[in-house]
Amino acid sequence: MGIVLGIESSCDETAAAIVTTDRRIVAQRIASQDEEHAPYGGVVPEIAARAHAEKLAPMIAAVMDDAGLELSDLDAIAATAGPGLIGGVMVGLVSAKALAMASEVPLIAINHLEGHALSPRLADAELEFPYALLLVSGGHCQILRVDGVGKYRRLATTIDDALGEAFDKTAKILGLGYPGGPAVEKLAREGNPQAVPLPRPLVGSGEPHFSFAGLKSAVLRAKESGQHSDADIAASFQQAAVDCLLDRLSIAFDTMDDVPALVVAGGVAANQAVRGALETLAGERAMRFVAPPLALCTDNAAMIAWAGAERLASGQSDPLDIAARPRWPLDPEAEPVRGAGYKA
Repeated sequence: MGIVLGIESSCDETAAAIVTTDRRIVAQRIASQDEEHAPYGGVVPEIAARAHAEKLAPMIAAVMDDAGLELSDLDAIAATAGPGLIGGVMVGLVSAKALAMASEVPLIAINHLEGHALSPRLADAELEFPYALLLVSGGHCQILRVDGVGKYRRLATTIDDALGEAFDKTAKILGLGYPGGPAVEKLAREGNPQAVPLPRPLVGSGEPHFSFAGLKSAVLRAKESGQHSDADIAASFQQAAVDCLLDRLSIAFDTMDDVPALVVAGGVAANQAVRGALETLAGERAMRFVAPPLALCTDNAAMIAWAGAERLASGQSDPLDIAARPRWPLDPEAEPVRGAGYKA
């Protein structure tokens, strides 16, 4: 059995966790920065980096104490090396490098998206490769075929905004505060999802990729019109987003009919309306549906430690001079998508 310390600092969650190769989360801690960023309605990179620098070292010490372990007990140290806000990523990666050097154990640099992609396997020992993955978070919205650790084929991505960002912007328009996703979901339960005629960008076009910029603009126009309640706008937005996800997944499934499971991961995977719709779609396709526990959907260090454990098991590690990366696609061979830029 291997023991891996994981460190996550790519955005606005400072996190550390210890996970074993037999899927036990021995200890974990997460410090939110919601209060620091709430006055701005979104994450401020400079504030995030400063908070990571202040919180990470004592958090790692606390997690090690929670687990009753010393550095010498670890078999590897894994840290997010990108993509993300570069200041925060550097705080976590530099800390991991120092600990790896001091303890003389391997350093494993983890792609944050791979942490999400593999997180369902931490909670579900029966989930085997390959599987179809819908990765939906604040910065990314992709459909991938996952054939193994480090083996990802991107089938779709967003050409403008990620779905999580659209949820946050909708929350800001409706005055719901930050973080926006949970607030929009809560308000949507009180509204009529058919009340506001919002667009479903690219639905029915056969286009495999996502677009949410137009949907955000339509939400703003609906709010400014004064003709709809906030609850109806939230419910209609959420339903439009779900319809877009289902349409694009149906297209993707036609290209990978040998994949037995649909897996969802990322912060938006915590949304119960999204989960319910995906589970229904998987059932219609005779596919198994897998979603990680809610605690593993949002950014956390347990998923980073687990990705490190998966790589450790295959004999992989990284040199101490590996660089932090603000941009790091899971599938570097994927063709560029119009408008997507680094999100491709």
